[in-house]
Amino acid sequence: MAVQQAPTAAGRRSVADIARRVPFTVVAVGTMLVLGVLTSSLWQSLQDRSLFQAVAYGLPALEQGRVWTPVTGAFFALVPAQYLPVAGGALVLLGWSEWRLGTRRTVVAAIGCHLVGVLGASLFLLAFRTVGWDWAQRLSKTLDVGLSAGALGAVAAASATLTPPWRGRLRLVLGLYGGIALLYIGLLWDVEHFLAIAFGLALGPFLLGSRPRLRPLRLTRHEWRVVSSTIFVVSAAINAVLYFTPSNGPLGATTDDSDAATVWVNAAISVALAWGLSRGSRRTWQVACGLTTIAVVAGLLVLGLEVAAPDQLDPSGQVVSSVPELAVAALLSLVQLAVLVAGRSAFQARSARHRRATLAAGASDRDTAVALLEQHGGTTTAWMGTWPDNHWHVLRDASGRPAGYVAFQVHRGMAVALGDPVAADPATRAQALQAFVDEQETHGHKVCFFSVSREVAQWGRAHGRRVVPVAEEAVIDLATLEFRGKPWQDVRTALNRATKEGITYREGRLAEMPRGVVTQVRAISELWVSDKGLPEMGFTLGGVDEALDPATVVGLAVDGDHTVHGVTSWLPVHAPGGEIRGWTLDMMRRLPEGFRPVTEFLIASACLSFKEAGASLVSLSGAPLAHSGDGTSERAALERLLDQLGEALEPLYGFRSLESFKRKFQPRHEPLHLVFADEAALPRIGLALTSAYLPGATLRDLARAGLGGDKGSRP
Repeated sequence: MAVQQAPTAAGRRSVADIARRVPFTVVAVGTMLVLGVLTSSLWQSLQDRSLFQAVAYGLPALEQGRVWTPVTGAFFALVPAQYLPVAGGALVLLGWSEWRLGTRRTVVAAIGCHLVGVLGASLFLLAFRTVGWDWAQRLSKTLDVGLSAGALGAVAAASATLTPPWRGRLRLVLGLYGGIALLYIGLLWDVEHFLAIAFGLALGPFLLGSRPRLRPLRLTRHEWRVVSSTIFVVSAAINAVLYFTPSNGPLGATTDDSDAATVWVNAAISVALAWGLSRGSRRTWQVACGLTTIAVVAGLLVLGLEVAAPDQLDPSGQVVSSVPELAVAALLSLVQLAVLVAGRSAFQARSARHRRATLAAGASDRDTAVALLEQHGGTTTAWMGTWPDNHWHVLRDASGRPAGYVAFQVHRGMAVALGDPVAADPATRAQALQAFVDEQETHGHKVCFFSVSREVAQWGRAHGRRVVPVAEEAVIDLATLEFRGKPWQDVRTALNRATKEGITYREGRLAEMPRGVVTQVRAISELWVSDKGLPEMGFTLGGVDEALDPATVVGLAVDGDHTVHGVTSWLPVHAPGGEIRGWTLDMMRRLPEGFRPVTEFLIASACLSFKEAGASLVSLSGAPLAHSGDGTSERAALERLLDQLGEALEPLYGFRSLESFKRKFQPRHEPLHLVFADEAALPRIGLALTSAYLPGATLRDLARAGLGGDKGSRP
């Protein structure tokens, strides 16, 4: 019998523990329920009784001297059916806020936001009810009860305790709810909610001892897709809801003269665009930009005609105007267009039709590049050249068959080749290099070769080009790898701590892992990006999208609760014939408050796993902009340029600290070079490399990072 009661007793203890953590929430909700019983409001409608006038708040109550109502009204609901959302919402929202902020701060936030919402709405209506605004006149005669404004404001304040990207996501949801409800529904409590949320967002940082700061929005490609698609879904939902349930909010009556077919067609188009945007489709992005631009222009034209037209009267003699509704519709379309333009770099995926057409005509350039790489093998950076953001110059032999390729990107009029060419032998690789140069110069582009080996550097010198080392690649030879001796102490400590703390290493293809694991990996990556002052980087630095490539392997540090503490991704290094002879480290991400030596643990575990699988080497890659110069005059100009770029980005991305970290693994170093025509190309090379690594950065971003200013030599 005692054994059967144990789970119940444990449950009661858990509830009691939670209640002790959120005493303010318990008191507030308990008071609401007790008063509901004592006044019979739990089973009888409050608004139909004289008690309603005594306890409800609003402008009429304040004008009649019932100044206590902002306090008394907080503990009631209008009708019995509202007690579940009102009391339940307060329990969840206040409880979560108190759990995050603590009791004292939550009391300040909830009471402060409730009063700001209630009193602020009354002051707003007092100011605008006399200007002929029917909506304000109607609401100025309305009373309300409930603590929802305080609860929502407390959540807004508690959002300051979250880390990116969750902080931004919660604030976005609160802002969308408050703004849309106010504009399109416009009841008294919608005004109160909007004011309370706005005040809570500003109050939160002060409660934590800091000041609110307006930081630039930093979203990953995945988040830009989610935000863009969500906006179109919300737009479709608003139009559909307003058609079937017209409102009479601050914009006036929103009755729609369109027929049901038009509404559903518009909603279907918005949903189709949202689906394509969520997948990163470039074609869908182009269509969405076109349609949204047309909507903005047409909306502004109609708005102008409406403003210029004489007033029209309805049968009751009231002025009928659709100017407010048209203005908001044009504004929403403008917001959609702004989001699409701001997140344009997230929409590069080819359409399925384009892929089918390409496959019908023959293998695509990327497919050709991958096939050549597997056939002939490549350097440790070769797989980066297969990423979709690249272009490929394919060299063909006398019979028209692909013989080799050069992967490249074009930025600022500079064709930047990434890594060595891939071909069967040095002679064919040299031929591919020259053919690439000839083609790009025909198109008016200057050419440089970035992160190339000694072979390409020798080719460049032989053809009169400048050659400068720009990085040192850290390579670990697995055949002789043993974590013995004092130099390996940090690595051994990480492995031992992981064992003690229950951290295990899991390896596999991220695309084949459970959805929950992929979601955690995305969250860790988005947290890392959100904490930086610049957007997610590209070019030789991959992210989650690249890690989802089926050819890429990821290593995860997972604890006993299935929480992912860190992730690394590894790119294959092919030998001739398709055999994988090694792996190159690409993405490294970790939880800020997770297992501390997680990066050492992940790299060490991966090395042991790859060694057991027969690989001969692991490349920790060459940290870009972290080269070590020799001070010769020939390379002084480029060194200054790269040093300034590296120093500006070091606090944000830590290239040089990363290079120091890799020394723990006792690697050998292989130089990586930049090959270019002459010193006159240096300014354009600097701009091209900046654009390649920071494809989503604006000039303001670069200036904020220290790449602007009055130093003319900066890129």
